Amino acid sequence: MRALFFGCTLLFTTILAQAADAGVDPGITKFNQALSDATTRMDNAAVMALWEDDGISLLPETAPIVGKKAIGEFMDGATKPLTGAHMQHFELQCRDIEVSGNWATEWCHEHQIVDLGGGKPPFDGQGNMLLVLHRDSHGRWRLKREMWNQAPDTP
Repeated sequence: MRALFFGCTLLFTTILAQAADAGVDPGITKFNQALSDATTRMDNAAVMALWEDDGISLLPETAPIVGKKAIGEFMDGATKPLTGAHMQHFELQCRDIEVSGNWATEWCHEHQIVDLGGGKPPFDGQGNMLLVLHRDSHGRWRLKREMWNQAPDTP
């Protein structure tokens, strides 16, 4: 259950694109920075602003979470017991960013350390994820699909 709970922190996860390609769409870099900033603050509303209304989150041992409203409710439910917790460290390395028209994909390895407060030991976890982004009618990249799974200690 603990792995599942912190797997959902993918929804808080920051993305620092490490693209070697000079050709990566600057809008994806802007999206990744916005997600990084929101995740660092553990700001659910700011993270949700980066999702499309019909987005889908796929987490281990969990039914697909369909729609922005359901994803937001899931995030709020997951973070409610974490009052006082904060992100101590987050590192994400994204690779193989591919853009095709208004669609993009990237896969990432994330490592996070969350101070749970109250004298509890910090959570130290890692995961792999696949993100599917879609460029909206205003030219902004939004999260359309995400999938996360637990990763070994080393990428």
